[in-house]
Amino acid sequence: MSAQLDLSKLSVGQFAERFRAEMIPLSNTFSYFCASIPLSEEDVKEYLEEPIASLPPAIAARLPKISIIFAPYIERANSKEKIGKTGDFISMEKPPDNRLSWTTQYKIGNEEVLVFALKDQEVAEYHYRFYHQIASVIADRCTDSEEESYIAALRDELANEVHGEVDEESWRLKQSLTRRKALPRRDSKLFREYARQSFIDTLTLYLHGICCDIDVETGPRQLPSRYLRKRLQILRGLFPPPEGYAVFPEDLKK
Repeated sequence: MSAQLDLSKLSVGQFAERFRAEMIPLSNTFSYFCASIPLSEEDVKEYLEEPIASLPPAIAARLPKISIIFAPYIERANSKEKIGKTGDFISMEKPPDNRLSWTTQYKIGNEEVLVFALKDQEVAEYHYRFYHQIASVIADRCTDSEEESYIAALRDELANEVHGEVDEESWRLKQSLTRRKALPRRDSKLFREYARQSFIDTLTLYLHGICCDIDVETGPRQLPSRYLRKRLQILRGLFPPPEGYAVFPEDLKK
């Protein structure tokens, strides 16, 4: 007789394998499973249907099969647990703050499993994290020409010593890059790492802005608006929004 599986705390990989057959399909690409209480029709619309519908067709077409798991909490794995390759954990109880995570990702073959913690999280925060995960998936599926069009804009910013970035992680990498004595525009490992993260952060903002009416936070690390707009124009050229959706305020008048 096999031991009963303890559902109170499973690794993301264990949970995804255990409930794979119970995923609820939304389309040929997306399916979902809620690990706590079932989602209402309004929840499904707000958390799934609306953010998915606003994805640019060029992005939706190249996404792999994506399974979304909604969990009460996600507990970050410690170093010993990562050695065992169990990954982060889905937890029914709130973990300590130093191990609390809001999202994680797991791969099963060609399928991407995106996991989101819903407890104590606003819908707007979830939307941001959803698009950040989608942007991360797309970053690994861009063509060389798509990458170079964005990288060219970054090189121009670095040449003009433009301050700031879109989000914290790309800002940290940019600081590390510009502190080096060597030319920051040189095609180094650090530059490529920065370029990828900058692309993900900017694409997240682009996708989130298509779906929702958001304001870009101002602050000392924020990229100047004219450079941010240029980046968004590049992304709009690469990944035009669906019909009926706008990127810039003036698009609403068309």
